[in-house]
Parts: sequence; C-alpha cells; structure tokens
Amino acid sequence: MPHTTIADGVIEIDTMLGGFEKMTAGYLVSGERSVLVETGSQSSVETLLTALDELGIAREELAGVAVTHIHLDHAGGVGDVARAFPRATVYVHAKGARHLADPSRLVDSAARVYGPLLDSLYGRLDPTPSERIHVLEDGEEVDLGGGRSLRAIDSPGHAKHHLGLIDSSSGLLFAGDAVGVRLPNGGVLRPATPPPDFDLDQALHSLRRFADHSPAGIALAHYGLVPLPPGELLEEAAETLTAWAEEAQRAYEAGEDIAAALGARFSPDYAGVPDEARERLETLNGVHSNAAGLRRWLEQKEAGSAGQRG
Repeated sequence: MPHTTIADGVIEIDTMLGGFEKMTAGYLVSGERSVLVETGSQSSVETLLTALDELGIAREELAGVAVTHIHLDHAGGVGDVARAFPRATVYVHAKGARHLADPSRLVDSAARVYGPLLDSLYGRLDPTPSERIHVLEDGEEVDLGGGRSLRAIDSPGHAKHHLGLIDSSSGLLFAGDAVGVRLPNGGVLRPATPPPDFDLDQALHSLRRFADHSPAGIALAHYGLVPLPPGELLEEAAETLTAWAEEAQRAYEAGEDIAAALGARFSPDYAGVPDEARERLETLNGVHSNAAGLRRWLEQKEAGSAGQRG
C-alpha cells in the first residue's frame, strides 16, 4: 500500500483516486492524538482504510480527521472514515460544516457538474453526525499532544470554505488546493480555479498569508511534498494564477472562448509531458473546469462594477 514518511511524524498516503497513483494524497500526522488531513474521495475509502490498518492505526485510536475544504476529492470519504473511527473529531471550515452534516445539496451540485464521472471517479459523501463536527476558526490549533498542533489558516480563493493547516512540529503546510496542482510527471504547477467560489484577490491574499507563516515545506493534496523552497513555490503559484486570470480576462473581454484561450496560451508549458500524465491532469484539474471558474469570477466582478456605477 503506497504510504511514505515525508517528515518526522508525517506520513503521506496515496489514496489512489480512480485507481491512479499519485493523484490525491492524505496525510497522517502522528501524536498522542493523531489526525488525518484529507480523506480523499469516497471511492478511495477502502484504499485509505487499508493504509491506516497497515500503519497500525486502531479503529479506536484516530483522534481527528481534518479537511482543507469540502470538495469531494478531499472530503468525500469523511462520513465513511468517521464511521470507521468512532472517536475521531471531524475538523472543517465554518462554511463547509453544514455540508458534511447534510451533504445532499453538495452531492446534487456535484452530480450536475460531473455527471457519470461522479460515481465512476469520486463517489458521493455520506453524512457525518453534527456532534462529531468541530468548526475550525482562523488561527485555531488542533492539539495532538506532546506540544504538537495543527494551526488553521483561513485561505479562501479556491473555495470559500478552504483552510490551510500548518504542523507546529515539522513546519509542513498542508495547502489543499490553494497553491494549485502539481502532479508528478505532470509538468508545471497549474492553478485550481473551479466554480463557483474562485476569487483571484482572495486567492492571492491566501498565498501571502501562507508565506507569512514561513512553512518549512508545502504538501499539496495533488500531489505530495513539493521539492521546492516554499517561498519559491508560493511566488510561482501567485505568478501562474495571475497569468491565467489575465489571459481569461483578455479572452472574456474579447468575446473569445476562455477555455480555448487558456489552452492555446498555456499548453506549451506541458510540452514533453507523457500523454498519461496529461490525461490525469485534465481529469483532475482540466482547463474547462478552470475556465468555468474564471468566467464566473469575471461575471461577478463585472456585475459588482456595474452595481457600483449604478
């Protein structure tokens, strides 16, 4: 079962989204009260539980499950994992908590977006009892015991319900999707700008907040501990995100197809990337999904400007 120690007391677990290796990672942070960061999708639960069994995590032992946000590739397994580990508290952003307790609206929305791909790739989301859910506020710490904690960093932009989590012991930042997607053999860092919540200003502000915490390393959900200095990675993320947003705005104002414009502008970044790796990237974080999020952001921005003029 694929799991790797990436820092003292931090184990990366490949949750094998859709059966693919190195698409989506969860992270087990060990302490007197161990916490799992990200469950992955519901379709990955069997893989995840097997990995935790192999790591010797007893069903009464796991103290917590924390998700950076409630998109199904990060939190789809929460209900199943909470059922398997009855003492685990589920930690989530305030704006995502109600959807874990009652996921019906979230799943219905995902079904409209993904269609048949929802069940074949992601699965759905079982409800978590509300008494098991703990809302994490910005700056709040999850105590793992022995002086180790995970500090929450409110980081909207990719989604309004997004949190980063920084480990006080290793200094690693679990960044969810706020920094972007960088798959092994998948080329350069690509921003993640899906609908309905993407907001450029908030996303850039979140990257600056991450930098203010001076992490020792950055672990992405997609995928793994990035072998770059954190400051360099965060700068690259901001530059890449800005470039995609600027190209989307240019196309939008010119009446062009945003997805086609993004593809034409940035496809050279992936020259030489193997076809299988490109396919995985497009499945997970496709240009069309990013274009839809950027279009919605531009439409909201335009409507806001019109409202101010009115």
